[in-house]
Amino acid sequence: MEFRSNRRDGLPLFARSWRVALVALLVLAALVLLTACGGGTYGGGVEAESSEETSGGASTGETTEEVALTPSEATVSENENTAMPASGREEDPAQAPLENPPEGVETFPATTNGNVQGSITYDQDPPTNGEHAPYWLNCGFYSSSVENEAAVHSMDHGAVWITYRPDLPEDQVNTLRDLAREDYVLVSPYQGLRAPVIATAWRNQLELEGADDPRLRQFVDQFRVSETAPRSGNGCDNGRGQPES
Repeated sequence: MEFRSNRRDGLPLFARSWRVALVALLVLAALVLLTACGGGTYGGGVEAESSEETSGGASTGETTEEVALTPSEATVSENENTAMPASGREEDPAQAPLENPPEGVETFPATTNGNVQGSITYDQDPPTNGEHAPYWLNCGFYSSSVENEAAVHSMDHGAVWITYRPDLPEDQVNTLRDLAREDYVLVSPYQGLRAPVIATAWRNQLELEGADDPRLRQFVDQFRVSETAPRSGNGCDNGRGQPES
């Protein structure tokens, strides 16, 4: 009787243990499968988000470039030298760039203003700023083309450079000749000019349809000896060149 009782009790115990083990295995397998699927989705989401953040950061960096400047925003940069060479003359006072420039003025980013030897290729034509010749061009009126590198140095001192097409009518040329009699005004013809007259000061430029455009007078008054030019007020004489007036 005791032997039989042991057989009957042992079989149900073994069956129950087998079932528990089977259920545990199934649950474990389900957990492994769920973790594998869920982990892949989570990891991909984080990676995609990180990728978007990186892309967004790069895009933001591109939009911080200096574009669409106005004359009042064109301040002297840390790459531009403001040291005045010993010339035995007192510096002329510079004026702050106004917030109401003539319509159509285009302002360009700052670069450098170092003295270099030889020919220089400029981004703008006529050039507006950048490295230039060690010497500047005397202001006044020239009836023939002048050296770009020397004219840029003059603008570094605060000069306004007015260029005109060689075929500009004589009466308009005479108007420009009169302007060239003023301090810090340089006038010369320029081959291949895209407009009849272009007025340029350091980092600022204005295209004009003629010398009688009232914006020309405004440009000269506002941008001559401007604080935008790093060496503004250092004179536009005692350089090179023999102007006619």
